[in-house]
Amino acid sequence: MPTFSNPVLPGSHPDPSICRVGEDYYLVTSSFAYYPGLPVLHSRDLVKWRPVGHVVDRPSQVSLSGLDVSDGLWAATIRHHEGTFYVVVALARGRQGSTTYLCTTTDPAGPWSEPVVLDAEGIDPSLFFDDDGRCWFTACRDAAEPAVTGPGELWMRELDLETLALTGPTYALWYGAMRGAWVEAPHLYKRDGVYWLIAAEGGTEHHHAVTAARADTVTGPYATDPRSPLLTHRHRGAAEPIHNVGHVDLVDTPAGETWAVALAIRPIDGTHTLGREVFLVPVEWTPRGPVFAPETGRVRLTERLPAGTEASQRQDTPVRYDFKDPSLGPDWTSLRGPVDDLVSPRSDGNDLTIRLSPEPLTSTGTPAFVARRQQHVRLHAATRIRLAASSPTQEAGLVVFQNHHQHATLSLTADTSGAPQVVLTAVEAGAATRLGSVPVADGEVVLSVDSDEAGYTFHVEDGTRSTLGSIERSFFSTERAGGFVGVHLGLYGTGDSGEAQVRWFEYAPG
Repeated sequence: MPTFSNPVLPGSHPDPSICRVGEDYYLVTSSFAYYPGLPVLHSRDLVKWRPVGHVVDRPSQVSLSGLDVSDGLWAATIRHHEGTFYVVVALARGRQGSTTYLCTTTDPAGPWSEPVVLDAEGIDPSLFFDDDGRCWFTACRDAAEPAVTGPGELWMRELDLETLALTGPTYALWYGAMRGAWVEAPHLYKRDGVYWLIAAEGGTEHHHAVTAARADTVTGPYATDPRSPLLTHRHRGAAEPIHNVGHVDLVDTPAGETWAVALAIRPIDGTHTLGREVFLVPVEWTPRGPVFAPETGRVRLTERLPAGTEASQRQDTPVRYDFKDPSLGPDWTSLRGPVDDLVSPRSDGNDLTIRLSPEPLTSTGTPAFVARRQQHVRLHAATRIRLAASSPTQEAGLVVFQNHHQHATLSLTADTSGAPQVVLTAVEAGAATRLGSVPVADGEVVLSVDSDEAGYTFHVEDGTRSTLGSIERSFFSTERAGGFVGVHLGLYGTGDSGEAQVRWFEYAPG
């Protein structure tokens, strides 16, 4: 039987939502404070995905300024109805939902509309289009009586498709299957006249689980599916390669199958650095409701292909960026806003220019920084960079970035006499520690990092190769740094003046 390898989207792609139009699948994931926001990906087989655009790609749409890296755009839902794509998403501040937005388009590659602000509280918004054409908005919020019902509540209100405003009464739908656990990530589906409310409980960490409730009418009342949790790895031991499974969205294929996209992590010795990734799980509908992974009851690293698709596999090949195009491309993101005035390919098609900015990586502003997701534990990343620094306050180079409080930089800079040097610095909880330095012959060097299960080792080449030091892998883990994001690898520059020229950047799976 032909198979594929999970995850289908490795690296930080959390909270997946999916819809199908004909033979085309479209998927969005959370982007937090990274910009552009809410990546949109396309597939014809559910296994191979390619980025086609972003929902949020203009500063006028949403302001991310001042946000923690793990705040920002959380858990969007994508749906399609009568030629229009809809995305609803919550903007989080201080780990709380603050504003709910709705964007639309007729082309998922964009541009997407300026967002409409919905009169909604909470997080994890979703849309459900019923057979009669009415649209229902669901989300999760704090319960009115947590001592009675549990801490979380799934609620519903109708969305007027003409005005794009919520209208009519608010319905409290369900408080979850596991009282005492927060219920979130609601998605509604209709099967054989029954409405199924699929949700997540137990938090997005080890106790994450998929639960369900059912009703005969869309507004309820909803009764807990007694089989809940329907999918979880909370009960599996440390040797299990996949953990934190949950936050699913379902899609039917043209061949009549149902599949779920789910988030999960791949920990090593109890910690993970790649973030929450997208896994594909088969679903079977039975008279009792959906059965996830019916053959095994668990998410597998190797799974059978969806029916009607040809044997295929994602190719993990080295990528070299020569910056000859006028834009960086969909792999690259910045923090909280565009950096076109700070980081951009040169007009002559040679090199990437980084204009040094006084905004540090430790701030909640928009530094001169661009990065791509780390998608493999074992990798080699390198860049050739030039900077004529005159003081230690000017630096540019390679960054392994977990968040603005937790990262490491390998920087080309100068010592107090103005002589060029390369410095390795680790930042933890916002405090910087110099781990190593080496003088270099001139202001152009190759900076590199090698990563494996043990850690990250940093090197510089300027005719000879020097190793500046290593940092244990768990330093960059979510368990140590907190938050919800995975590691990004990229380029940065700080200082009051000056420019760095990046000849190339390469990312090679180990």
